[in-house]
Amino acid sequence: MKIAIIGATGWIGGTVTHELLRRGHDVTAVARDPAKLATKHARLSAVHADLKDGASISKAVAGHDAVIASVASRKDGVAGFQVSTAKLLLAILPRAGVKRLIWVGGAGSLEVAPGMRLVDSPEFPAQWKQEALAQADTLEVFRQSNAALDWTFLSPPAMIGPGLRTGKYRTGENKLLANEKGESTISVDDFAMALVDELEKPKHIRARFTVAY
Repeated sequence: MKIAIIGATGWIGGTVTHELLRRGHDVTAVARDPAKLATKHARLSAVHADLKDGASISKAVAGHDAVIASVASRKDGVAGFQVSTAKLLLAILPRAGVKRLIWVGGAGSLEVAPGMRLVDSPEFPAQWKQEALAQADTLEVFRQSNAALDWTFLSPPAMIGPGLRTGKYRTGENKLLANEKGESTISVDDFAMALVDELEKPKHIRARFTVAY
């Protein structure tokens, strides 16, 4: 497939890019600064586009089978950046002929008890709360959308970090996954594998799902 990835210069986006290339996909990295893309590959190209400029994004993604978006909080402190980006993509991707979007979401909106989200629990780290709430709002944007787009919102577990590509993971829907020790983790490589598995064999169309060991 021909895949456009927004956020390929980031940690998760870069790992997803490697996984896509590993499986033989053609990848276009869409970035404000394509020069930051460290990976070089015959099936990888980079184009300039800005998420504040819908026309540039539309031009960059036209002709692709799917878009993957790994969008972190803006360093310049733009409030609601993830929400505005999701709304932009929901509006422009169908017009650009793209039918599939996978959004790298957050874990904060996952339930840890009936009626309680992870972000609302007392132990949730304060420094992550603003982005977690923004991702929760973004999930609601997707859920309320009637755009002609097959979107998927993928939430990581509580902790995602470096580690081996084991090829093993569990999936869930709206509850935080944890093992028998209460650990909710996954390596970034296995997270990327789960995302590309969903891309190649969709099981969560117009829905959120989560993965963990």
